[in-house]
Amino acid sequence: MADPFEVRMKFTHQLQHLNASVNSAQKAAVYALRHQDMDEDLHSCILEQLEKNNMNNRANIMFFIEQLCDMARRENHLEFVRMVQRDILRIIDAVAPSDGTGAANVKVVRKVLSGLLDKKVLSPQTIAELEDCLKDRDTATALSPDTHNSNPTSTTNTNNKDLTPTTTKASALSRPDKRQIEQRIEEDRERHKRLRESIWAVNSEENREFERLWEDTSDIGEDDFVGAEDDAYERRRAVREVEFVYSQKVHLVDKPL
Repeated sequence: MADPFEVRMKFTHQLQHLNASVNSAQKAAVYALRHQDMDEDLHSCILEQLEKNNMNNRANIMFFIEQLCDMARRENHLEFVRMVQRDILRIIDAVAPSDGTGAANVKVVRKVLSGLLDKKVLSPQTIAELEDCLKDRDTATALSPDTHNSNPTSTTNTNNKDLTPTTTKASALSRPDKRQIEQRIEEDRERHKRLRESIWAVNSEENREFERLWEDTSDIGEDDFVGAEDDAYERRRAVREVEFVYSQKVHLVDKPL
């Protein structure tokens, strides 16, 4: 049996280094399912990292949760799914806090919730209740742009008096550094690329591609028959021309010198 402390440390390391690739999420999910006897402890690691890391890591962990639930359902280990259902509000509060510091992650939360709904991890009623909690979180209210653009010489004294430790902490969280911004842009680009690729994916077992083509095809009309006759005429004329050229070549070959 693996050492619980070592398992926890390795899983925490994987969560801290998640990125936008599917492989990183799948690798962490496989590791969690391999040690499913420690599911409660591993779930606590997820919650802990959600509350400790920056907003980029929290978004990656949110996508990982969807991957973990999907794989857990396929392997019939539903304890991870039940724990996500139990703590989903806490997870959302960590990824997209109500103070506006996680406004950039609201779209991530909505996308993952949509995926969990499709996978039947969450019920439509639960999704509707969570949407009510999210509707005001996509606007950053912690700091307005006017605060940054105001004249520092005229507001220095006011800021020193009005800022509390809580406000200072929220301000720091709402302003990611340049490296985090660049990382988020790259990760969003990777996710959008995968999304475009998945648009064309169809389930061949259910003949969805045939049904889609059938629905997009218009009914046969008189113009279609006319066009078919024109095409047939062009093909017959092309065949006659080829036969004529071939007969001329044969005649030249057979003609004595």
